[in-house]
Amino acid sequence: MSLFDRRHHQKGLPPKVLFGAAYYPEYTPSPRVKTDLDLMVDAGMTVVRVGESVWSTWEPSDGAFDLDWLEEALDGCHERGISVILGTPTYAVPMWLARKHPELALDPGTGTPMRWGSRQEVDFTAPAFRFHAERVVRRVVERYAAHPAVIGYQVDNEPGLHLIHNPGTFEAFVDHLRTRYGTVEALNGAWGLTYWSHRLSRWADLWTPHGNAQPQYDLAWREFQTLCTSDLISWQAGIVREVAAAAGRDDQFVMTCVSYTRPAVDELGVNADLDVAAGNPYYAMQDALALPAPDPLPQQYWTSTGTWTLVHTADRMFASQQAPFLITETNAAAIGGAAVNFPAWDGQWRQAAWAFVARGARMVEYWHWHTLHAGTETYWGGVLPHDQRPGRVYEQLAQLGAELGTAGSTAAGLHPDAQVGLLYSVPSKWGLSFQPHTASADDGSRPYPVVEGTYDGLVGTWARGAFDASLATRLVHDRQLVPGTSPAEVAAELPVLLVPGLYVASDELLDWLDAYATAGGHLVLGIRSGYADELARARLEVKPGRLAEAAGASYQEFSNLDAPVPLVPRAAPADLPALALPDGAEARTWVDGLRADGGAEELLGYDHPHFGRFPAVTTASRGTGRVTLVGTEPDAATAAALVSWAVDASTSGAAGTTAAQRRWGGPESVTVSSGTAHDGARVHVVHNWSWTSASVEVPVAARDLLAEGAWSGGERLELGAWDVRVLVERPA
Repeated sequence: MSLFDRRHHQKGLPPKVLFGAAYYPEYTPSPRVKTDLDLMVDAGMTVVRVGESVWSTWEPSDGAFDLDWLEEALDGCHERGISVILGTPTYAVPMWLARKHPELALDPGTGTPMRWGSRQEVDFTAPAFRFHAERVVRRVVERYAAHPAVIGYQVDNEPGLHLIHNPGTFEAFVDHLRTRYGTVEALNGAWGLTYWSHRLSRWADLWTPHGNAQPQYDLAWREFQTLCTSDLISWQAGIVREVAAAAGRDDQFVMTCVSYTRPAVDELGVNADLDVAAGNPYYAMQDALALPAPDPLPQQYWTSTGTWTLVHTADRMFASQQAPFLITETNAAAIGGAAVNFPAWDGQWRQAAWAFVARGARMVEYWHWHTLHAGTETYWGGVLPHDQRPGRVYEQLAQLGAELGTAGSTAAGLHPDAQVGLLYSVPSKWGLSFQPHTASADDGSRPYPVVEGTYDGLVGTWARGAFDASLATRLVHDRQLVPGTSPAEVAAELPVLLVPGLYVASDELLDWLDAYATAGGHLVLGIRSGYADELARARLEVKPGRLAEAAGASYQEFSNLDAPVPLVPRAAPADLPALALPDGAEARTWVDGLRADGGAEELLGYDHPHFGRFPAVTTASRGTGRVTLVGTEPDAATAAALVSWAVDASTSGAAGTTAAQRRWGGPESVTVSSGTAHDGARVHVVHNWSWTSASVEVPVAARDLLAEGAWSGGERLELGAWDVRVLVERPA
């Protein structure tokens, strides 16, 4: 078994890829449950999610419950073989509760409680919320736990939308710090509170976070907020399991759905007590999915943009438990409001779904079945449009449903291949959002400019680089490596480890990275890595902290870049493959003033009268492995060249495998994603992300999983515009 494939039992999940939509019969203007469910069956749908958004329907007034309204839909699902995921409605608080308990109104950090009328505008740590939330969860689950259609539960929905600054939450934070540090003097020392006369004489002196300017405080505050969110989810999961067990059901899973941009969610921590990880990957469609990628990529509101982001988001979901995952929401039609209408081209729904399945998705569920006729999300398109009649979206998804049905268990729970590792650090994300490496316009609400997503931008540079190099990544959280994981075993499985923006890191983690390289891995360190310790304090040692000796290079100074600077090759080491620098290669946003003062060799430099004195990329052998320092944020093409070179320069024996070979000889519009099925079969998902037809040469004996046809190896596979084919290797 793979080192990182810590497979959960994932009880309740059938041996197939579940396919369906969020279904809200309570929103439909006229009763049509039977019609809807029959249409779902005709489209090959096998699962729906229900009930998570309507606390005021479940409990119209305090203590008065209406629990039978969903029975018709659940009975109809069971009759048709459609599975049901039942949601708990705690993320959308009813107005009667807001009226009776105004203290629940959330302070988002302004000092003024939020107005009611949206969602998740509540202090979910408050006792009044917990009392009412537990009561409604128990009543809903008691009513339907024994229903044979219910295979699992979603607790809450997209948790962590806001940081909670209410007084009770702040007092709990103080208690948390008291437990961690013991004394005020210990906190003063750890946070460096001599600065600006912030030393505390007693715990009551701790200021509230509303106007905080201290990075150590912010890091602790962000961590505490995610602990509160994870506690909410774990608490609800415990209630659901208790009630379901009392109903004689021990075969149902519990999960939540994660939106990865939420500021108060730790994607690793929130899934720790759940049976299966799940998330909501929304993405830009139309030409945003084209390969080669347009430059610049089209921007379509808040969705992730670019084909590489489909794969990267799936890899983040897989990494949440290092196991197959569920997609609880993704694009049906146009997503994002009345002014953002970019529905997919024909074929793109199939492509996106199979891209997710290839990276480990065990369920693909759309938001949502029918487009709403009222409310904020009136123009967030569903499978059915406002006229509730099947149209192009339905027809496209029905084709996908038929394919998933044909694929059966072979496509369920694939363990995706990976040639490179990609380290992810939630603490570094927090640290670099408070002290970012790029500036933004200050809106006046915080003491310093803050760029949410700065860290994810750095990670994205290297995730896209690997994707563009036709290499698959395994995203790994820092806490999954340390403590307890063997550097040598990781080096054997992931011979290249990309480490972007590891700003917040413990001594133990940095030493682990050194041991990884010593054991034969190729460690690629990006900017800001190893700069601060686990409390976001700048390290005393030469940078990169604890890794300068291993890298054979170091730096003291650094600079932002107002404009890109050209990159140029330096003398290539004779014992390493050449780095194929693309035309127009650029350094962007940042320069570390690297010095190859410990024996490292220089790969790239800057074409600049000042920065030209520094190497942009250095590399040095370390034990049986290698450490490469990248002292800037490269453009996309250069990042791809560096990742490809890192694989070729590793000791894995992968040298000489070109991107074209990884694409099976196809053009740049073709990608091949491979994985291993539960029975050991090798599955290859071949995409053509283009209007132009493409042809590839199948290098293995395989059969088409979705249609009749077989290849003995060396034959051509034809792909149409925006096409995808799924092949299974013939057993040896």
